Amino acid sequence: MDERVLYSLPVIIFGFIAIGFATWLARDVLGRDTGTTGMQDIAGRIFQGALAYLNRQYRTIAVLALGVAVLMGVLVAIFENEHQVARGTITALAFIVGALLSGISGFIGMYVAVRSNVRTAAAAQRSLGEALIVALRGGAVSGFLVIALGLLGVLGVFYAVYGFAAEGQFGRVAETPFWIVGFAFGASFVALFAQLGGGIYTKAADVGADLVGKVEAGIPEDDPRNPAVIADLVGDNVGDCAGRGADLFESSAAEIIGAMILGVALFRASGGDVNTRDIAWIFFPLVIGSFGLLSSLIGVLAVRPGRTPKDPMGELNRGFYVTAGLSAVSLFIVCFWMLPHGAFQYAICGLIGIATSLAFVYITQYYTAGTWRPVQTIAEASKTGSATNIISGISVGFETVAMPALAISAALLSSYYLGRSVDFPDGELVSGGIFGTAVATMGMLMSAAYILAMDCFGPITDNAGGIVEMSDQPDTVRDVTDALDSVGNTTKALTKGYAVGTAALAAFLLFSAFLDEVDRFKVGGIGARVVNLADPKVFVGGLIGAALVFLFSSLAIRAVGRAAGDMIEEVRRQFRADPGIMAGTSTPDYARCVDISVRGALREMVLPGALAVVVPILVGVILKWEAAAGMLMIGTIVGVLLAIVLNNGGGAWDNAKKFIEAGGLKDDNGTILGKGSEAHAASVVGDTVGDPWKDTAGPSLHVLIKLLATITLVLSPLFI
Repeated sequence: MDERVLYSLPVIIFGFIAIGFATWLARDVLGRDTGTTGMQDIAGRIFQGALAYLNRQYRTIAVLALGVAVLMGVLVAIFENEHQVARGTITALAFIVGALLSGISGFIGMYVAVRSNVRTAAAAQRSLGEALIVALRGGAVSGFLVIALGLLGVLGVFYAVYGFAAEGQFGRVAETPFWIVGFAFGASFVALFAQLGGGIYTKAADVGADLVGKVEAGIPEDDPRNPAVIADLVGDNVGDCAGRGADLFESSAAEIIGAMILGVALFRASGGDVNTRDIAWIFFPLVIGSFGLLSSLIGVLAVRPGRTPKDPMGELNRGFYVTAGLSAVSLFIVCFWMLPHGAFQYAICGLIGIATSLAFVYITQYYTAGTWRPVQTIAEASKTGSATNIISGISVGFETVAMPALAISAALLSSYYLGRSVDFPDGELVSGGIFGTAVATMGMLMSAAYILAMDCFGPITDNAGGIVEMSDQPDTVRDVTDALDSVGNTTKALTKGYAVGTAALAAFLLFSAFLDEVDRFKVGGIGARVVNLADPKVFVGGLIGAALVFLFSSLAIRAVGRAAGDMIEEVRRQFRADPGIMAGTSTPDYARCVDISVRGALREMVLPGALAVVVPILVGVILKWEAAAGMLMIGTIVGVLLAIVLNNGGGAWDNAKKFIEAGGLKDDNGTILGKGSEAHAASVVGDTVGDPWKDTAGPSLHVLIKLLATITLVLSPLFI
């Protein structure tokens, strides 16, 4: 059997098994009880609002994407050194395909989540265990479809382009990965706008609902009298499900293509024979991803709680441990089956990636779960007001950087030197160290389907709690959804930490792929493997990259502030104009608040998104590839650290509020300081500050990091 076909089979087989499994999960969830008429009415409003937003958002993104695709195709055709028209056309078409599949991934994530929320609420009437199963399986539909689409999409584009790629010294199989990088750029482009727009939408609604409803009017979080409550519930889905679905699709696609490009160098170092296992270096990232899908599938099935599980988070963790364990076994199987050199060393590199994902899970739990010191410190600071709550929250956010940075550093160094120890027939041609870091990234991404299931679990349970409260269900039902919502807050924080970790490893991988692409042009007659930080152009490029991260974050947070201001004024207006709303005799105008969030998100996402695309192009065109490399290196480092601060700091503020609401904070006399206390009011302010941190700027930053990498990779001929 042809080696290419042999290594493609696991991707095709496991990819379609994952799609079949997701279909089975969807039928299982959608076939369940939809609860009372009141529950169905509220869920219908959420569903309509989410669809209305995504339809308008994707129309906007489509116009932007088409314009960028044409521009990029023209630039590549002009500045490429050979096969100009073919490279430009294929790059533009691959960009469109990547953008389209990224958009579909986001839509799938949102659609299933908003159909699962009411079924989770209905299941909560019966037992905690059943509600947990419904929410996890609803989130898993998105996880498996998104990752399967990423794997099958990359493989499909590879074979579609294969027939058009130049023959080259080592054949088409070695040239094709360089021709399909537009696919990764298209996925990154859509993911940035989906994550950014969704984050602005959800936090504009959330801040408006909290400040006017909870703080000013003194009504519960999901009270049906709050005009912004439906917009808030819609926002959970378009931000955490649609945005994260597009994000993880982009992660898997970009990192696989980057690793395939690095694999080309090892293919050449092994001898470059397409009829032997040499070709495995190029297909290895795809095969590893497909085995990760299978491991995640078994992990989801391993979550089988009883009616009243004592620790819902422990149930989800068990599924993750099963996924990680099976991924570790799969790594050794695939490495010894495929790789002609260094199978053991690269298998250990993959284990390092899996261990890094576990480390990020524990680190993020420590800083964002209410059972540990950081969150309790913020809650304690709330006793003396909003100012001390804010000071404590910022301090915790800055503290969270240290351990993840050490974990990333350990993963990169250990995997690099392990990979470097592998001997190749043409040892002078390439070091396997960079590929070692790529395998570590692949190992970390093997659990991506399960991680996305845990991420979508959060907004599903959050929505379920809102539906239960708005439909006036008994306190016993709300207790079930509150328990799941608390777990959901932690899982959302975990997945953001995981996404930042993968972004850091992947950015190094993609940076190396960028140098490989530049090296193909033999700049100045020598290789481009060394970037001199003492070169003023490199230093300036790095400075601009760091500044871009802060400016982008500022614009994202400011966008939430402006959009939230419009929401606050609208909620106040409705309360003033119709006293019957607070009396419970009138129905608020929910649709008006949804429309305000939609318009605000679409208006505000354009500037920071455009900045993220334009700045790296200008740096590369004006200061050339060395400056682009400096921008990519320093921008990645600063972006990763700031994303950790924003994600974990915001998550800690959120759970400090939840800790107080659950009765965890007491005064010196042992009296519980819960809802309605001054400490609770201070924690609401802190949570409001943290909202745009953890749900808008933070998640958008790790997409920005990978966008910088993919745009410089695609347009590298322009920068030389």
